[in-house]
Amino acid sequence: MPGRLLRGLKLRWRRYRYRFVPWIALNLSHNPRTLRYVPEESKDKVISDEDVLGTLLKVFQALFINDFSKQSDILTMLPEPVKSKYQDLLSVQHPRVKLLDYRHHQQNIFKPEEVLYKTLGFSVAQATSSLISAGKGVFVTKGLVPKGAVVSMYPGTVYHKYEPIFFQSIGNPFIFRCLDGVLIDGNDKGISKVVYRSCNGRDRLGPLKMSDSTWLTSEIQNPLAIGQYVNNCSNDQLMSVIRNLMCLRFSL
Repeated sequence: MPGRLLRGLKLRWRRYRYRFVPWIALNLSHNPRTLRYVPEESKDKVISDEDVLGTLLKVFQALFINDFSKQSDILTMLPEPVKSKYQDLLSVQHPRVKLLDYRHHQQNIFKPEEVLYKTLGFSVAQATSSLISAGKGVFVTKGLVPKGAVVSMYPGTVYHKYEPIFFQSIGNPFIFRCLDGVLIDGNDKGISKVVYRSCNGRDRLGPLKMSDSTWLTSEIQNPLAIGQYVNNCSNDQLMSVIRNLMCLRFSL
């Protein structure tokens, strides 16, 4: 019995250690799973930043128009030059309708995943993974995903190299390490959730939110914000499995 327990703990540690920041720091130089050499950043991208930006703008604009009735009160507080940009966006979809009158014309409000399908031709959602002991995963629930498409985003608190993340990393499988050492904590529970909500409230300007916090709830307003639940394969599996998904860093 003790031997079985120890084997179980050892197996869990082998899976979790790649998310434990102190272990990563001590083993960074000789651990192929936590360090990957890329000669130039441009050679590590399968799609250009322009294509990524175009996709995100298309999705966010569609979500904004769909949920305009909740945004109109905030828009009245914006300066005229900024407000005119939203009017231009609205006029493309609904000509001859003024910005502040659109709330009375809006009839159908779709779910975020339906907006994603209408915009990109597919929708994704998180559900229980079909892999053993893999927890939750991300599935294409409707439509087809073309090659080179943006399918999700990795939400979370961003930590630079000099910022402490020890306590957040304990038992946390959602810490993503970028090539430059920046860490993203995409955990939507526990202390990680509290830290993100605190930062979200700190950066808020009155009614204007600087970041989305709905990915911490069951009612996600950004249907792409589920990238932290995408399961990846181990080094052993890389030899026999062709990757159909790749992480890409994009800076706004």
